[in-house]
Amino acid sequence: MIREINFDGIVGPSHNYAGLSPGNLAATANAGQVAHPRAAALQGIAKMRANLALGLVQGVLIPPPRPDHGWLARLAIDYDTAPAHLRAQALSASSMWAANAATVSPAPDTADGRCHLTVANLVTMPHRSHEWQATLAQLQVAFGDARHFVVSPPVPAPFGDEGAANHMRLCRAHDASAVEVFVYGVSGGPFPARQHVEASRAVARAHGLDPARTLFVQQSIAAIAAGAFHNDVVAVANERVLLAHELAFEDRAGFYADLRHLLPEVEIVEVPDAEVSLADAIGSYLFNAQLVTPASGEPTLIVPGEARANPRVWAWIERHLAGNGPIRRVEVVDVRESMANGGGPACLRLRVACDPATVDPRFLVDDAALDRIATVIERHWPEAIGPDAIADPALLDRIATARAALVDALNLAELR
Repeated sequence: MIREINFDGIVGPSHNYAGLSPGNLAATANAGQVAHPRAAALQGIAKMRANLALGLVQGVLIPPPRPDHGWLARLAIDYDTAPAHLRAQALSASSMWAANAATVSPAPDTADGRCHLTVANLVTMPHRSHEWQATLAQLQVAFGDARHFVVSPPVPAPFGDEGAANHMRLCRAHDASAVEVFVYGVSGGPFPARQHVEASRAVARAHGLDPARTLFVQQSIAAIAAGAFHNDVVAVANERVLLAHELAFEDRAGFYADLRHLLPEVEIVEVPDAEVSLADAIGSYLFNAQLVTPASGEPTLIVPGEARANPRVWAWIERHLAGNGPIRRVEVVDVRESMANGGGPACLRLRVACDPATVDPRFLVDDAALDRIATVIERHWPEAIGPDAIADPALLDRIATARAALVDALNLAELR
């Protein structure tokens, strides 16, 4: 039985605000602020509990070891002698945004009838470019049953691939064949376009997708220039519903026409720029939301508290709900620590549509498992990390101890 599973990245104990991501306006605006790893991770746990309460299947991914001493060694330096910017890049907790872990094509879409996951290379940003080895190792454990899954290494550089954050899947139901949409960038004013079309095409070929049901769509230059560094900052899809900002795509009319041709039952909800500007969309992360189908069957949008705090965004949401649109419910979650680093509810999860029975059960959670994880976080995660703390050996020891405790709690010794 194919169900959509949200695998949330547990916020790592090294979570800090180093401002490493040009084009991510929240991250750069909050550079140098004091971060709160314990609160950030517990906010993530609370979001997962809310998903379980909706009847959704929930999974977790664990943070990799930090700092990444192996990456520094390949740069012929160690943490003690590295300059501040390399220390920050080696210590980054950015793997918490699991939407960038991989691109996923479920079994109904692929030529061999298996679910394919291709790990993202994330080469555009140095602090993320060394994530993929640990991500690959973890996904190979979680989805290790070769009868049902294929987990592939990244597309080679220089073709940047940022994973599911630039990929959408639209279908009648999760167990039906879908239209897979790969969104790429060409330019973005002062900011880099992180997803290369050749990377998207390579992933589609590797997954054995039907070319007739695969679309490659350019993200709008205006959106990237405004700070929409990934497509999931301006668009989100689930089953037959696409929610997008009016300025999300460079050729929106052509894209919508192609989508309606391939999936006539698609419901496109476009938010006008006149009602919610790109600045409001990016500041509130209205679109960096989880669009899900809970047990009740009512399409539900899970938005951050910042969306409710923006009067124009919240007014649009209320109008849509009152107008009997395809999205029937809105849930609000508090992920403010992640938001301050530029990641909303959608960034924190990787969606995998598959039979939960085929997944390594250590990566699937219920409330009891979340209780165990929360206990580890409360006991071991640092309460605060300021900009000067990353040079403190005591902090590094605490980060290592915290991760080891989580690995032990989840019985994942092979990922130590």
